[in-house]
Amino acid sequence: MQKRLIIEMAMGIDQHGQDPTVAAARAVRNAIAHNALPGVWEVAGLNHPNEMLVEVQVAVPYPEQVRPEEVLAVLPFGQKTLKLEAGGMVVAGKAIAELADKNDDMYIAVAAVTVSVP
Repeated sequence: MQKRLIIEMAMGIDQHGQDPTVAAARAVRNAIAHNALPGVWEVAGLNHPNEMLVEVQVAVPYPEQVRPEEVLAVLPFGQKTLKLEAGGMVVAGKAIAELADKNDDMYIAVAAVTVSVP
């Protein structure tokens, strides 16, 4: 049986390029950016951070276009899983040719990263 230790939430944006993978990866990076998990060792008694179970849930426009391995690569440790679902937002920005924009769309993703211990 696993027990949840922490849940962190955040958002990520791809302002240029219209790539839902970029928005999703930024959301996950933002969720974990300011965390230290000493409880993994001091309370849960794990020997290595790869023993953590890390469940990632991301709501993003066009989830079928997301490259899961790139999103999970943001996480340095753990037994990682990813659940993608349609959500987030598409917001009108401004296309800039030098940034390889296809249109004016900006993609916003939201993520929840749950760390559990066995």
